[in-house]
Amino acid sequence: MAVIRDVMPAFDLLQPGSATEAQKLLEQYGADAWVMAGGLDSFDWLKDRIKKPKVLVDLSGVDELKGVHAQGDGVEIGAMTTLTEIANHPLIQKSYGVLAQAVELVASPQIRNQGTLGGNVSQDARCWYYRGGWPCYRAGGNICYADTPVGRNREHAIFGADRCVAVHPSDSAPALIALDAKFLIRTPQGERVVDAEDYFVGPETDITKLNILGSGDLLTAIRIPGTWAGAKFYFEKVRDRNVWDFPLMNVASAIRLSGNTIDQIRIAVNAVAPRPMRLKAVEDAVRGKPADADTGEMAGKIAIQGAVPLQFNAYKIPLMRNLVKRAIAPPEEAQWS
Repeated sequence: MAVIRDVMPAFDLLQPGSATEAQKLLEQYGADAWVMAGGLDSFDWLKDRIKKPKVLVDLSGVDELKGVHAQGDGVEIGAMTTLTEIANHPLIQKSYGVLAQAVELVASPQIRNQGTLGGNVSQDARCWYYRGGWPCYRAGGNICYADTPVGRNREHAIFGADRCVAVHPSDSAPALIALDAKFLIRTPQGERVVDAEDYFVGPETDITKLNILGSGDLLTAIRIPGTWAGAKFYFEKVRDRNVWDFPLMNVASAIRLSGNTIDQIRIAVNAVAPRPMRLKAVEDAVRGKPADADTGEMAGKIAIQGAVPLQFNAYKIPLMRNLVKRAIAPPEEAQWS
């Protein structure tokens, strides 16, 4: 077990005033630099002395990375926009309610006031072995302590495990995937735009991180097209406590109906795999079907195909089946937004 201390390691604090300056600093310092958005994930790492960057690039002074702005028929959200601002923004509430619901369920009001959208999608895994400094695969070792006969893995993956069984902890990620959002990234080679689902990576791609950001890269904004504005939305999060906790599982769906028939759909779940999962097989199966309990039941069964539970998380299989069912055909007490 790592020795936990409450004194942060020494580092140089850099506070750029523009996104261009921030990206240049990240390019200059490379692997020695740490990006800090709201600081909530960062301070955990720093106080526990697990991460010891030489340079911390604080983005709090980069105003161009903040705010919600209408763009064409869609909306662009700066990566440094707080979760509270997003949850309360009239345009998000009116046209993209699934995102407002998702960010409003992150942690507690105090954390949402400080936490940012970019930070929420870019935070690291919460596996306590990894966060505690154990030399696991993700930390450069040669074992996954959670995936052993004595390992504690109640919150871990039932899909996509490849040495590491930690899950992605974001609440906003599945909502952004359901909305077909685009992530804007500044790189040393210029701006790059990627689909939300492609921003995240699993251990089969790179076991040391959860997203595609490389040395010198900076997530600047998230753009949501108007395609799904005003659709039928559903978001649900299951957690141990009603505040603070990370998801045991969450689900987000965006559906367009013709009468009661599903014309278009996007659905994603998180906290079941090392990366948020878009359920394309479910989308294909329910398209053209009525949005009723029978279709939801079918969707739930399809969603869990291939799930491989660990010693303490088999409960995630029926939980996922039922959350997907509810996202297709919400019960009366939890209707679409």
